[in-house]
Amino acid sequence: MSLLHVCYDKRQFIWESIKREFLSRYTHSLLGGIWAILNPLSMILVYMLIFSQVMRAKLPGIESGFAYSIYLCAGLLPWGLFTELSLRCVNIFVDNGNMLKKVAFPKVCLPAIVLGSALINFGIISILFLVFLLGVGQFPGIAILGCLPLLLLLIALATSIGIFLGTVNVFFRDVGQAYGIICQFWFWFTPLVYPASIVPERFRGLLELNPMVGLMEGFHTIFLEHQWPDFVSLIPITFLTLLFLVGSLRFFRRHSEEIVDEL
Repeated sequence: MSLLHVCYDKRQFIWESIKREFLSRYTHSLLGGIWAILNPLSMILVYMLIFSQVMRAKLPGIESGFAYSIYLCAGLLPWGLFTELSLRCVNIFVDNGNMLKKVAFPKVCLPAIVLGSALINFGIISILFLVFLLGVGQFPGIAILGCLPLLLLLIALATSIGIFLGTVNVFFRDVGQAYGIICQFWFWFTPLVYPASIVPERFRGLLELNPMVGLMEGFHTIFLEHQWPDFVSLIPITFLTLLFLVGSLRFFRRHSEEIVDEL
């Protein structure tokens, strides 16, 4: 049975686990689930108001006062989805070792639960971001649909990295710690808080080796220029991501029976 069929058969278990995880965050708080809106709202306010109105930060060649704020959100929001999904998947089997030993259920359900939770968090903050874009007259229009293939590619890349390293992390626990450090360097090696245009020419070639650069440029094109991204330029990373996804799933299936024994 394929992993997708397994997830479909266990969809009720996965959905209940996602709901339980989401609600458990706010069980003992007075405001409850309102914090799920307040936390991302505060981040959006900082990016959209502080940088544009207080610090007056601007992008080179763009006159709009909200350009840099939009640039930040357009990159940091999908980056947050990528890191939440990949980092949590890397540690998902180790963190749930006791449950895996006591409860019999398909191990692939754990990454599916992480994906569902990450998408809920991303959905909340993305809706708030789009509301602000509408409020300041910067909504990208029909080009917003270009985010869908970009997000699918980002999710596939994050999932493949998370499942592969998550499986390896069961046998070599240093992997989870090392990947957290790698993500910090990866963040600054990706044009998220700075435009790629300011990178010295001699280092531009290194940026081309970063698979996240093309994805982030796609999001920036949509939200800053209100145009469709250059999908042709994403063909190489799409091909490599699909190969890596298939390989990581096969690697997971090959070693899934050994995971519980090593926990």
